[in-house]
Amino acid sequence: MSFFLTYAADSEEYVLKPAGYGLLIVLLAALLFVIYKLGKASLKTQQMQTKQLVYCSAAMALAVVTSFIKVASLPFGGSITLFSMMFICLIGYIYGARTGLITGLAYGILQFIVEPYIYAPLQVLLDYPLAFAGLGLAGFFSSKKHGLIIGYLVGIFGRYICHVLSGYIFFAAYAPEGMNPFFYTLGYNATYIVPEAIATVIVFSLPPVAKAIAQVKKQAISS
Repeated sequence: MSFFLTYAADSEEYVLKPAGYGLLIVLLAALLFVIYKLGKASLKTQQMQTKQLVYCSAAMALAVVTSFIKVASLPFGGSITLFSMMFICLIGYIYGARTGLITGLAYGILQFIVEPYIYAPLQVLLDYPLAFAGLGLAGFFSSKKHGLIIGYLVGIFGRYICHVLSGYIFFAAYAPEGMNPFFYTLGYNATYIVPEAIATVIVFSLPPVAKAIAQVKKQAISS
């Protein structure tokens, strides 16, 4: 592990070394390749496979960019962003749960490359790849009535659960004295996820937006 990480005693966390960043980039490239191969298995033409990879890559890029546009940031991590979770959920809505989950997993690795916080291996898994893969759960509702909104809510709930588990297991010490750590982490993570969720659902509910997303989905899956 010391080849990939180094311990920073002043901040009491691990820091990635160049080899660690290199490994993550390789993993990210491998997941993008998996997305492409999934398209090959489920889509009819080479053009559609390439289109799926382009849409997934664009969604991850937009999610990263909007994750830096923060309405509010919390002191121990987490922020209300400009709809950053929406883009990964949309991939699930467009291409289904399998592609959504893998795209979310890849995005979690990308987020870890951009803003790594390493306290323990399980914490990293919960806060990055698993949490953002949870957004891909939206794909299970892609063909349902009101699937866009329902899928989005399920996706962000998946992310929320991962952060709650991470907070309870690893960061209970930050809970105010006398407060139950579990309820503290429930409330803390809801503080940034719920406001963004409400804002996104309102936007999704606007007829022009819903119509535009339906058109994007139609174009994304067309040959």
